[in-house]
Amino acid sequence: MELSSPLRILLIEDDPRMVELLRRGLWERGHTIVTAATAQEGQQLAEDHEFDAILLDICLPDRSGVTVARALAGKERRPAILMLTALREEDHVVLGLESGADDYLTKPFSFLELLARLNSASRRSRLFRSGDIVFGGFTLDTERRRLMHNLTDVHLTRSEFLLLRELALRSPEAVPRRHLMQAVWQTTQVTDGALDTLVAALREKLDRYESGHIATLRGLGYALQQEPAA
Repeated sequence: MELSSPLRILLIEDDPRMVELLRRGLWERGHTIVTAATAQEGQQLAEDHEFDAILLDICLPDRSGVTVARALAGKERRPAILMLTALREEDHVVLGLESGADDYLTKPFSFLELLARLNSASRRSRLFRSGDIVFGGFTLDTERRRLMHNLTDVHLTRSEFLLLRELALRSPEAVPRRHLMQAVWQTTQVTDGALDTLVAALREKLDRYESGHIATLRGLGYALQQEPAA
């Protein structure tokens, strides 16, 4: 598994052995790696320089990596954030995602899985910054929060836009319910029924122009298909 293009990556990790393994593995694949051993140093680097992605350990010596993710959430050109941690409890996973991280890997993990998740997260980040996401006859303008079908303006509520944006950024991957809840409501403490109702409303609007874009994947979540299903 290779990343789609060379990336500038900030690695915030205090374990020297982990730093060396990741630095060497990513460097051998052509990527630029900058390292920091504390949350303070890492956050300063992230604020002063542009990175495509950040590999962020949650357990750092001075403070939690969660605080770094939260601090960078409002950065105009925020890089993709992939959290690395030995904490496996569900509450820690939710906390990491709610802090603004794009994905979460628990230690130990395989290097190939890291590459796959980093590739996916950085791709979404670049798509978001580029503004327009095209699927079928639709164009989603993430900057102006506008959806067009050919030359027709498709009205979306704020919640529908946030849901569609998350599906589009991760397309064609299945997006778990927790990710969608966090993207729309900034919390996972909402009912499955509320999410299902929102998905149904969005699907109905898209289907008026092209049917079959939003797929329900039982046990996995929802996915946006690039081309409408036959």
